[in-house]
Amino acid sequence: MICCLNPDCSNPLNADENKFCQACNTPLIGLLRNRFRVIRVLSDEGGFGRTYLSQDVDKLHERCVVKQLAPKFQGTWSQKKAMELFAEEAKRLQQLGEHPQIPTLLAYFEQDHCLYLVQQFINGQNLLMELQQGKTYKDRDIQILLLDLLPILKFIHDRGVIHRDLKPENIIRRHIDGRLCLIDFGSAKQLTARVQNKIGTSIGSHGYSPIEQIRDGKAYPASDLFGLGTTCFHLLTGISPFQLWTEHGYSWVTNWRQYLRKSLNPELERVLDKLLQKDIRNRYQSADEVIKDLSQKQSLRLLPSGKLSAKLTKTQTQYLPKKYNFLRLVVLVASTTLLFGFGESWYQQFQQLQSSLFSRLSQQNNRPSNTEAVLTQQSKISWGKISLTNTLQAQENGVLSVAISPDGRLFASNSDRTIKLWNIATGKQISTLEGHSQRVNVVSISPNGETLVSGSDDNTIKVWNLATGKLIRTLLGHSDSIHALTISQDGKTLVSGSDDNTIKVWNLVTGQEISTLVGHKFWVRSLAISPNGKILASGSFDKTIKLWNLSKGYAIRTLRGDDKTITSLAISPDGQTLASANRDVYDGLRLRTIKLWNLSTGQEIRTIVGHDNTVTSLAISPDGQILASGSRDRTIKLWNFTTGEELFTLAGHTNIVTSLSFSHDGKTLISGSEDKTIKIWHVSN
Repeated sequence: MICCLNPDCSNPLNADENKFCQACNTPLIGLLRNRFRVIRVLSDEGGFGRTYLSQDVDKLHERCVVKQLAPKFQGTWSQKKAMELFAEEAKRLQQLGEHPQIPTLLAYFEQDHCLYLVQQFINGQNLLMELQQGKTYKDRDIQILLLDLLPILKFIHDRGVIHRDLKPENIIRRHIDGRLCLIDFGSAKQLTARVQNKIGTSIGSHGYSPIEQIRDGKAYPASDLFGLGTTCFHLLTGISPFQLWTEHGYSWVTNWRQYLRKSLNPELERVLDKLLQKDIRNRYQSADEVIKDLSQKQSLRLLPSGKLSAKLTKTQTQYLPKKYNFLRLVVLVASTTLLFGFGESWYQQFQQLQSSLFSRLSQQNNRPSNTEAVLTQQSKISWGKISLTNTLQAQENGVLSVAISPDGRLFASNSDRTIKLWNIATGKQISTLEGHSQRVNVVSISPNGETLVSGSDDNTIKVWNLATGKLIRTLLGHSDSIHALTISQDGKTLVSGSDDNTIKVWNLVTGQEISTLVGHKFWVRSLAISPNGKILASGSFDKTIKLWNLSKGYAIRTLRGDDKTITSLAISPDGQTLASANRDVYDGLRLRTIKLWNLSTGQEIRTIVGHDNTVTSLAISPDGQILASGSRDRTIKLWNFTTGEELFTLAGHTNIVTSLSFSHDGKTLISGSEDKTIKIWHVSN
């Protein structure tokens, strides 16, 4: 289908062979600027143009968004203002698109008397759509939302830009990782600029935007923070601030609590109240101030109730490690209280012991506000000592994957479109491998240490000589990004997983494709091969794990994993146990669980609960005793692989822990993170 670019067309979709629109007889344009193929209308901009879903043919038909400006009122002040704002949006995206949660500007041009702005497509759902589909937001959801969005606001404010239109429609939850992305910078402007004081020239959305912006056309960082507060209010209550503004003006913000479905925890209530101050002088002045208040509360939030009077049901306790009985919990609570110096009065805020217990199991609650790494021992089981030996500044866009060579001397990490090789002992960068045209998502090193393999958003896999850094060959076949790679123990077979929903098996020596495994209905993001090379496990965003006969290429069985998204897989060195990480929900709590499975029978062995957010990476020590897990809660947890008991929590990363890798002697653990650092941890007996 080809889409008509007449913004007034009532039925813009046409057959590919049409030269003129069947509805309005406008000449059809196959490619904008000989590059962008418009697929369909996403939204109408009320007489000033439309926004379209499109494909970038120069980037293998990667999806993008084309915004069109075609004002009807030629030569008027409105047209001039619209063109100024459109140009400003392009400038803002060019300036701010380096942030991973802001769409990147791809092009800005004029064609056929219209202006076009092309930006990265964020594949996800906006928060208003979530609300309309019945999602219920609780205290915890709002806290997580604030901590995800505030760093974005700090980023744009530090660069002299105000968004000016914070509301649920302009916040998208990205499907790929659940992160929130800020879109629609059409109202953004420099801090020092002012909108001309004319009727109808205020920019923003009534109800969401503060009085100084709507009435006076002035905008400050605190103005965006008001919009953030009204967004949180809308999500919590389901009531549109526009509706309240229409009925009550700005007086509703002084009584916002009366609209709550149930009371909030006092710390979050105080934060929201300060965000929702009508008078800008009483409001938070910067994102940093809000982050500081939230961080102080987050480090202590959801600690157990002082009375410890609630009882856990049998269903609830099945998710807890067996040795976490009530006596142990009381001791842990008491020691935590002494450690932080808080008395009984603070605990009265919390009424649900089950929420408290699950949160207590995550040592994120005890993570300090600074970036110094901290090791917390959680049990009496001894497993040597762990120390942080080095923190490496990796790259601007975060680290998605790390892999250690078999001899333990070097490791590889992705670095945007390149791969960096590092000396583990010195922490010095050895070399940079260049060749991919888009971001590298995953790296893997063969068991013999001779070959490095990388997968990328450019839909290719590259095979490198690890010793020389020379490119050996490029493997083509996938039609979408590659996010998962694994190599058999004999070094002969490479398996790749892609967002094209397929798995490909390759002869690593010759580069020939052996087979394509089809069965998953969504992105394949995790893979693991059993040590004997017979079984392949694949995890997908279709919420299943599939076990395959690798040599014959057929599916043995499918594991459902509680019907939740699978984020990571690992197989034990003895080949008997499969570990999987998935998003899980229980009784309204988002529990990020790890499940252990009998690889031969497919039977679930146990469920491990402890992280406070999605588990993104799993690694098993070479002796099979320790399971390491990295999470969006910014921590690494080490578990007794046999019992499921938590041993240690490693805190120090300030953003998502994306990748973990053990050295072959088990003495080194390397972690990569979206905080743009790599940490090297040393294990000693």
